[in-house]
Amino acid sequence: MIDNSIATKVIPNITEAEIKALNFKYKSLSATDRIKQLYIDFDVSEVMLTSSFASTSAFLLKLFSDVNKKQEVFFIDTGYHFEDTLNYKEQLTNQYGLRVTSISALKEEHDFTTKDETWKKNPNFCCSINKVRPLDIIKNKYKVWVSGLMEWQSDHRSTLDIFELRGEILKFYPLLDITKAQRDAYIKEHDLPFHPLVSKGYNSIGCKHCTIPGEDRNGRWNNNPKTECGLHL
Repeated sequence: MIDNSIATKVIPNITEAEIKALNFKYKSLSATDRIKQLYIDFDVSEVMLTSSFASTSAFLLKLFSDVNKKQEVFFIDTGYHFEDTLNYKEQLTNQYGLRVTSISALKEEHDFTTKDETWKKNPNFCCSINKVRPLDIIKNKYKVWVSGLMEWQSDHRSTLDIFELRGEILKFYPLLDITKAQRDAYIKEHDLPFHPLVSKGYNSIGCKHCTIPGEDRNGRWNNNPKTECGLHL
């Protein structure tokens, strides 16, 4: 268990040695055991879990729902999601008994991106308004931010550790070293529902303006070197 002195500190004051110790302890654990250990080391009120309800979000969400039904799940509603994504969110919410809270940009800021079609000329700014800022408003209430990133998904993600300090929050990636084959085997074994667009060739799903069919993340921000929305950078 984390030393009690750590739990009472502001997370940015956690030392590199303490983060290294967390990574060492969690490295040999399965994804399920990592999640179980998380609630030994931290209280559920200190944990922020986000989900995009994208192609295979059922994987992480089922693991968490099996371990802790009290965990709140934050969904960033950009206002530009596919209808299929919203329906998939409702399906998983009901299937796994999730406590989902939607957050979104200020109306006037979102409306600006709609009128301006900001995603066409400056996708980074559009993501900043509709994804990054809404989450920034609530992040300071939590010590740990859980995300389902896996290292095979992009060059950036391959450089991450299970625990990393990002700004003023400790990031936790319980699925980081899960291979694509392991993920797909778990999905098959537990008959998890895929996002409806996966069958149409969409393997990474974001906003409808910026997503086309493609392998892995190749369908995101087509014809643009951008590979991340900015949430995890």
